[in-house]
Amino acid sequence: MNIPTKYQKKSFWIETFWAYMYLLPAFIILGVFVFYPVVKSFIMSFYNWDLIGTKTYVGLENYKELFKDKVFLKAIINTSYFVFVSVPITMCLSLFIAILLNTNIRARSWYRLAFFIPWITSPVAATMVWKWIFNYNNYGLLNYFLLKLTHLINWFAYIFTLGGVENWLSFSPINWLNNPSLTIPNLILLSVWKMMGYNIVIFLAGLQNVPTELYEAAEVDGASRWQKFRHITLPLISPTTFFISIISMIGAFKIFTQVFVLYSGTPGLDNSGMTMVFYVYDKAFGEWRMGYASAGAYVLFFIIFIFTLIQMQISKKRVHYS
Repeated sequence: MNIPTKYQKKSFWIETFWAYMYLLPAFIILGVFVFYPVVKSFIMSFYNWDLIGTKTYVGLENYKELFKDKVFLKAIINTSYFVFVSVPITMCLSLFIAILLNTNIRARSWYRLAFFIPWITSPVAATMVWKWIFNYNNYGLLNYFLLKLTHLINWFAYIFTLGGVENWLSFSPINWLNNPSLTIPNLILLSVWKMMGYNIVIFLAGLQNVPTELYEAAEVDGASRWQKFRHITLPLISPTTFFISIISMIGAFKIFTQVFVLYSGTPGLDNSGMTMVFYVYDKAFGEWRMGYASAGAYVLFFIIFIFTLIQMQISKKRVHYS
């Protein structure tokens, strides 16, 4: 067997050795703070442990108990609802805005910055702003806006009917944060606003790599805007779309901060905002059941892993890298 020439040179092995030496600090940090905790928590998921007493091996009992717990099952449903609504909405809006920003409009960089600011804003600070927007009393921005809109509609009704109609519409402040049916929609609205900026920037990068010659050739052939979008834009940005879908889905499954801040450390009324990460947090640091919480974390990991595999299988037919 012929050994490639570069492997026969002493300089190659010296350079390789020093390359790994430079990478060694990063490997040590990853090993101590990432790989070791991952393995340790997986082992811990088969034990009962409260950080103080001795560990008791329970086998798969933690996993069995999880799927008997109605709160955990509700957390799975809530998380799935959030993921499969927020991610498509965010991606569609982001792509639409990215296409608009990809045209020759004035102050394009300023628009890009305006959409990107929510992404770089601290999740806690951003959620506090939305908590004020959703406030129940008259100081809540959303209720205030709806109240003024009602007054405006009533004013127009009064003018057009020459005073024949007064108070055509009435408005009472909506308790956005104490209505279980609005909990997940509130989180979706917040998430779409915050995540859109990052997706827009990534989509813009993908759109700017599409050769303009293809659009020009399509125009010569009489293609409509929709045909150009469907047959040129979508196929050529499919790697970008695939990347964003994976990142967005994983991030959505891990939602926690927004729930914790928006509902003041609770999962909302009647556990309406209970997500899988919040459930794990509550069991670990509320009840100090570290083994049980670790089992919940690994169930979440396997759910994300399965959906990622499904997306990768779909991408083999839908994603084009050339």
